[in-house]
Amino acid sequence: MLAVKNLRVEFGARVLFSDLTFSINEGERIAFAGHNGAGKSTLMKCIAGIIEPNGGEITKPKHARIGYLPQEGIHVKGRTVYQETESAFGEAQKLQKRLAELEDELRALDPRSDPYSKALEEMGEIDHALEHFDPSRIKPRIQSVLKGLGFKDEDLDRDCGEFSGGWQMRIAMAKLFLAEPEVLLLDEPTNHLDIQAQRFMEGYLHAYRGAIALISHDRSLMDALVTRTIAFHHGRAEEFTGNYSSYETQLVERQETLIKQKKSQDREIEQLERFINRFRAQANKASQVQSRIKQLAKIERIEIDEQESSMSFRFPQPPPTTQTVAKLEKAGRKYGDLTIFRNFDLEIERCEKIAIVGPNGAGKSTFCRLITGEEEPSSGSHELGPKTLPSFFNQNHADELDPDLTILETVEKVASRGNSLSARDILGCFLFRGDDVFKKIGVLSGGERSRVALVRMLVRPANFLILDEPTNHLDMRSQDILQNALMEYEGTLLIVSHNRDFLDPIVSKTIEFRPGHDPRLFHGNLSYYLSKTEAEEESEKAATKPKSSPQPAQAKPKPATANQAEGQRDKQAASPAKPAAQSSSPPAGPQGNRKDLRKAQAAIRQKLSPLNKELESLEATIAEIESAQETLTNHLSTPEVAGDAAKLQETTSALENLTNKLNTSYSRWDELTSEIEKLEAQLA
Repeated sequence: MLAVKNLRVEFGARVLFSDLTFSINEGERIAFAGHNGAGKSTLMKCIAGIIEPNGGEITKPKHARIGYLPQEGIHVKGRTVYQETESAFGEAQKLQKRLAELEDELRALDPRSDPYSKALEEMGEIDHALEHFDPSRIKPRIQSVLKGLGFKDEDLDRDCGEFSGGWQMRIAMAKLFLAEPEVLLLDEPTNHLDIQAQRFMEGYLHAYRGAIALISHDRSLMDALVTRTIAFHHGRAEEFTGNYSSYETQLVERQETLIKQKKSQDREIEQLERFINRFRAQANKASQVQSRIKQLAKIERIEIDEQESSMSFRFPQPPPTTQTVAKLEKAGRKYGDLTIFRNFDLEIERCEKIAIVGPNGAGKSTFCRLITGEEEPSSGSHELGPKTLPSFFNQNHADELDPDLTILETVEKVASRGNSLSARDILGCFLFRGDDVFKKIGVLSGGERSRVALVRMLVRPANFLILDEPTNHLDMRSQDILQNALMEYEGTLLIVSHNRDFLDPIVSKTIEFRPGHDPRLFHGNLSYYLSKTEAEEESEKAATKPKSSPQPAQAKPKPATANQAEGQRDKQAASPAKPAAQSSSPPAGPQGNRKDLRKAQAAIRQKLSPLNKELESLEATIAEIESAQETLTNHLSTPEVAGDAAKLQETTSALENLTNKLNTSYSRWDELTSEIEKLEAQLA
């Protein structure tokens, strides 16, 4: 599908890649791994055609399309969300436009003429090409993907420019998913997604037909999805089979083997150099010395990566606190007419570690600001314990750093003397190594400033930490260091994150925020919370499953099941119900008119009956397919499937078949409901 051969990329004197060679096969799921700065994102930009390499080549089939989602930097305005997403079907729209033009031309042409025959032939070719797109599926597919990524029905008509950078990235992701390029390049796709959108994305990627190359620091996603890892070290690419955890295990084994080989090589080099130095001045040994000099020059020195993972970080000892760290009673927060939450009772006790989850815009960050005292509740009360010393991190704090200070100066200003590591060591844990610490804050990227703000907060003495998405710009090693430090932290912790692998060993409670609902507390970690909410969803599905009826009076709403159904379901739920026909009260008028009206009504009912029956049967089928689809998606995440390439391929193929059936069913559902609504309008 795609081949990278002898690729070379350099920035000034720094060579990022030299003779980099690997391939991506059709339908593969590949992870790009390696420390930050190894060149993973640069490589993706080369493959996407954004950066021109200094040497080598990237080849792909002539008609193969490559789709690329960067980490950030996408901003669109002047088009609605629906219009922007619909542009993913630009080729189909061009074909439809040309088809309409040909239809107009035919009316003016002589049916016996050669131009007429040619126009008919071109129309046939266009019809054949449109079969791939199935225009009847475009609208439900757009609504399905946007709904799955967290957009509401009313968002579809809003200008893209009204949305933040994170939501702009979701729009770009939706376009890529719908365009279905043969190779999909995703650079940190989970950075801007809440847990519901992450679950949708993971299921969508499992069923995706094309090849996927992924950069991510979400170990759960990598383990569930990828089957091969390409790791970049010192400008070389090394390949590892299996998922990400398998890669880490193999990497350790290779590292141990490499260390043994290097020790052996070092002994050989030492012996050669000793012989050369000892006999260099002796004429009778000249030929032997020259032979060993040549032998030494031919040795390819083994390089060992730094053992950064062995570095650890510990929080300063937190000051003592009272049993109650913070307390809310009947607390609520409003902004004008917008209610974020209300009547919230919560008592946070000493040493508790709590996760905060929910979709973007549900009130998580508002709650964090309120619990720390940065904001006051609109109703009810909030109080911190008398000895509570909070320390709050969010992404906005990065903008408050002094641009004229260096990274090291920024951290040393607030660092506690009680910490066992120096400021430079701690910065090294979070990707600032060597001379990086002397860079001015003003020249750093947004992600780098965010990491400095995180380190700055972590080195302050505090007994109540509030962290809002602290892992967004950390690589796997830094995440592991932070995770271990938080597990050992002796204070109280509130943390907003959707990284299950990161959170599960740390937290023992989970608070869920949902728009339009009161916050809920779950006594367990993120996996426990997910199992509980999944059980609730299953119960709701069972309660809303369509029941058999001999002849429904009107079209039933779309079954409330998986994300693919939600967009159309919400649209129908928001529409006013159509009045049932009143057969007992015929309209006033002459007898003949009433008789004609009754005949017309009877004819409409005769058409409605089979359509309603088909709709009822179709809804039951959709519910069954969605249930099977969810079962398979969950099955993909199990270790026995994720770690077995054959089982993973088999399950992915089955999931893809179900997705195709579901899309076909939704297309027919859309047609049926449209026909039924028209007939019921006539009947009314």
